[in-house]
Amino acid sequence: MPVRSERIRDLRTGTIGPDLPDGASGPVLYWINRERRVRDNWALIYAIESQIALGGQPSDVRVFFCLPPNFLAASLRQYDFLVRGLEELERDLAKLGITFNLLLGDPEEEVALHIHQHQPSLVVTDLEPIRLKRHWLDIVLQDTVAPFHQVDAHNIVPVWIASDKLEYTAATLRPKITRLLPTYLEPFPELPPSGHKPVRPTTNWAAVRETFTVDPTVPPVDWVQPGEAAGRTALGAFLGRLSTYANRNDPTRPGQSDLSPYLHFGQLSPQRAALDTLKALGLRADQIGDIRSVADGFLEELIIRRELSDNFTHYNLQYDQFDGFPAWAQQTLNEHRDDPRDHLYSYEQWEHAQTHDALWNAAQRQLVATGKMHGYMRMYWAKKILEWSASPEEAQATAIVLNDKYSLDGRDPNGYVGVAWSIGGVHDRAWTERKVFGKIRYMNESGCRRKFDVDAYIAAQPPLP
Repeated sequence: MPVRSERIRDLRTGTIGPDLPDGASGPVLYWINRERRVRDNWALIYAIESQIALGGQPSDVRVFFCLPPNFLAASLRQYDFLVRGLEELERDLAKLGITFNLLLGDPEEEVALHIHQHQPSLVVTDLEPIRLKRHWLDIVLQDTVAPFHQVDAHNIVPVWIASDKLEYTAATLRPKITRLLPTYLEPFPELPPSGHKPVRPTTNWAAVRETFTVDPTVPPVDWVQPGEAAGRTALGAFLGRLSTYANRNDPTRPGQSDLSPYLHFGQLSPQRAALDTLKALGLRADQIGDIRSVADGFLEELIIRRELSDNFTHYNLQYDQFDGFPAWAQQTLNEHRDDPRDHLYSYEQWEHAQTHDALWNAAQRQLVATGKMHGYMRMYWAKKILEWSASPEEAQATAIVLNDKYSLDGRDPNGYVGVAWSIGGVHDRAWTERKVFGKIRYMNESGCRRKFDVDAYIAAQPPLP
């Protein structure tokens, strides 16, 4: 089954094959950005299809990833998870006879150099909406001449097909995606036989770890194991307890899927998660209807809300800035800039959970210690940062840096949108006006106490190291 052409964007047209400039007729290169897995990867499938169309074997494809010494606010915690997943990726590709190259350094320079060295017939990459990675891609396109194709291997409905504009809320995107799911929520084909014997992995991963310049004071976590195989196992375990997802808004009860690290690091395909969920429910894609009612909301979060976040970051380059908020939210926050704050905290006080609010401190302790925070608490956590910061810009910056430093799924469209929803009304509506918040939706501890056992949640969180 060929990859649907709608999943593919032609970033630079050109003749594929020996008629390229300078007589380039080398292999198809797959520059992995976001989708760091072998199975269920439309971009890898497309690269192999293209190589076969050129008369080659699947094993002729060359896969590479460029690892900079640091990335945004990522710490050792995230780099460890990433690199351990890449180790598995190299082994899995080697079993198919496909060579994997790990580039170290500035992607603006290293990727273009790698492409020049191989004189490829075609470069394939996957969709990455984060602004810095889009900048890298733009620079590489300027410095290379080979045909360059981009595949949306992350969203079930390709982001440019689901909508051609920034969507206002989930309510405006949901019908568009639901209508297209019977077409795009399709089974993945098996990768064709490689045509060659397995190759030997060659990356010196111990040496790779010596190149990191990230914050070493945030250690890896042991409650979740990285890698594609672990992601598939985690998905199966969650589907075995799918009914508990009804508890997802209670931080004291099991219910969350714990799949976000695998989805963020590209070790698990969202489409695989959706397909296996439908199978567990005995449903087809065309039976979903109102997706919010299926699996007690899991498919709504997995498909609609997640793809809404990609829509936001894809069409709004100010996704992490005050100017990226909707106009009504900017107006109401500006009108309340000078409101007196009951408390003001420095970044250090936020980071070390030194506020007057025991519930907020507990959420921050959970984030620091475990690399995750319960989804309901993330909303409370971010809204209190707004309430007790000198400005919405300061609050947004604080929330993003803390999330990106400590959370395994930091630097992700879902994370940026979660902060923007909590602080800037993104994908929300105006509510009752109040001090500091203006018309941004408000949350307080009393509301939390009506939903769950706050004292039990506080007591369950570990102390800071």
